[in-house]
Amino acid sequence: MNVHYLSYPNHLFMNEENKAYSLAIGFFDGVHRGHQAVIGKAFEKSIEYGLKTAVMTFDPHPSLVLGRSKEEVFYITPLEQKIEILKELKVDTVFVVRFTSDFAKLTPLQFIDSFIKKANVKHVTAGFDFTFGAFGKGTMEEMEQLSSGEYTVSVVSKQAYEGDKISSTRIREALKMGDLEDVMFLLGRPFMLSGVVVHGDKRGRTINFPTANVKPTEGQFTPSTGVYAVKIQVQEKWHEGVCNVGYKPTFNNPDEKNLSIEVHVIDFDQSIYGEEVVVHWYKRIRSEQKFSGIEALKEQIGKDKEVAIDYFKEQ
Repeated sequence: MNVHYLSYPNHLFMNEENKAYSLAIGFFDGVHRGHQAVIGKAFEKSIEYGLKTAVMTFDPHPSLVLGRSKEEVFYITPLEQKIEILKELKVDTVFVVRFTSDFAKLTPLQFIDSFIKKANVKHVTAGFDFTFGAFGKGTMEEMEQLSSGEYTVSVVSKQAYEGDKISSTRIREALKMGDLEDVMFLLGRPFMLSGVVVHGDKRGRTINFPTANVKPTEGQFTPSTGVYAVKIQVQEKWHEGVCNVGYKPTFNNPDEKNLSIEVHVIDFDQSIYGEEVVVHWYKRIRSEQKFSGIEALKEQIGKDKEVAIDYFKEQ
C-alpha cells in the first residue's frame, strides 16, 4: 500500500504511474462499520471502472485547527493505527492531507481542483453527511456539480445499528460506559490500544499478579476506568489477560489522579519493558474499587482472572 502525505499550498502530488483512483473520502476515525461501507462502495466502483482504490483522510482532527473543541481530542484510531487498518482492508493508496489553517480556507472548488482532479480521481465516494471546503459549505451534491465530467460520485446513506447512526461519537460514548460488546459491533473488531510497556511501581509482583504497565500512544482514547478481559500482542504473539484501567485507590492517595493501564498477562513471565504492544479489549468485568487490604485485592484479582479465562473459552 502506498501512503502519500499532502499539504496545502506546498503539497507536491506526483502520480508517476499515472494511476486513476476510486476514492473514499472522510476523516474515518475508528474506521468503523459506517466508514467500511464507504470504503466498500469505493472498492465496488474501482472494480466497475477498472481503477485503483484510494482513501483520503485528514490529520490532525479539524476541531484542533478550527478551535471548535475546548477539550483535548483523543482518537479512536491514531493515524498510524488507521493506516494499518486500511492496509488490512487492502486499500491500494492512502492520501493523508495535513489539515491546516490555510487548508481550511479553501473553497469547495479549490479543494476539488487541488486534491481531487490533480490526484487523477475518477470516482469519489463519501458518507451522506460529508462536507468539505471553508466552513464545511461543500456538500456531496456540490462535489458532483463541480466535477466538470472528470469524475463520478457515490453517496453512502446513514449506516445504523439499533436505530441510531454508527458514528465515532457513539463509539467514544460506549467506551466511556465500558460497553465493549457494543464497541466491538460498531467497529467490526475489538477496540485496539497500542503503546509501550514502561516501568511502574512493580507492586503486582509482590502479590503474585505481575502486570505490564502500558503507556498508550499519545492522543489515543482510553476506555473508562475498570477491569477488563483483554488480549495483548507481545512480540507478534497474542496472550489473554486482565487489564485494570484506573488510579489504584487501594494504594494511592485519592487526590492523586495518575491514570494507569496495567495488564496481567495470563501464564506469562517474561520481562517486556520497552516492548511495543497492542491491547484488544473484549469485556468489562467490573468497576475499579478500593479494597480493605492486599488479601482482599488478591482474592478479587484471582476472580477477575477466572472471569477472563472463562470468557475467552466461551469465545
